[in-house]
Amino acid sequence: MMPGRMPTYFLSHGGGPWPWLKQLRPGIYDQLEVSLQDVRDELGTVPRAVLMISGHWEAGRFLVSSAARPPMVYDYQGFPEHTYRIRYDAPGDPALAERVRDLLGRGGLAAGLDPQRGFDHGTFSLMHTMYPEATMPLVQLALRSDLDPAAHLQAGELLAPLRDEGVVIIGSGFSFHDTAAMRGGSGGPASATFDRWLDETLVGTAPDERHRRLVQWTTAPSARAAHPREDHLLPLMVAVGAAGNDVGTRIYHQADFMGAITASSFRFGQPVT
Repeated sequence: MMPGRMPTYFLSHGGGPWPWLKQLRPGIYDQLEVSLQDVRDELGTVPRAVLMISGHWEAGRFLVSSAARPPMVYDYQGFPEHTYRIRYDAPGDPALAERVRDLLGRGGLAAGLDPQRGFDHGTFSLMHTMYPEATMPLVQLALRSDLDPAAHLQAGELLAPLRDEGVVIIGSGFSFHDTAAMRGGSGGPASATFDRWLDETLVGTAPDERHRRLVQWTTAPSARAAHPREDHLLPLMVAVGAAGNDVGTRIYHQADFMGAITASSFRFGQPVT
């Protein structure tokens, strides 16, 4: 790994606007919060921007948020009124957005710019925890709505040069995402089973085999129980594609999230500091 080269990440982003709900749900997010603060510490002062792939934005082709001052997207329901007034006023980076579109387009993946897209909670919940001062430039990349794992791995491969340009590529999703099973307490066994497969695949498997397993992720034990719809898993594919041959490391692991859910986050490559 080149000195100063940015690692890539797949981060479980918790539930809804959780950083603004900690007093109502004490203790649930403590381990996740510490893990995200550790990400900032291991990146140090080197990054110049973040490219976030959120499980909460899909489009017919890859789109890149290109506003200089992105607005907010309150893409949740049933939360307290104050969570619909949250502000995360980090700057966008139109030049980086153009660079992302160009890399994807030159690699044969249709891509465009979206000058209206704002920060959704899959983005601002993570970034507020890691960079509360909101000065780190931030660009979002939409998932392609066909949710094709191979296409998202390819997108990551095409975006890998950004890692040598000071850009941190973060896939924001969740290692388990059956919200009904989370709330009802029945998701524990499936989340643990799928998490074991995920850890084996991302940490204990050679890069070529890792790629093959992720393309065929639906054959994993408890795959569809863990992800009835894979919108929160697909950000992982971009992070792994951009990782190339870099080794995966589990950087967050909790077997009792919301009481019974197993959740994990992963880094690919080495810390900067």
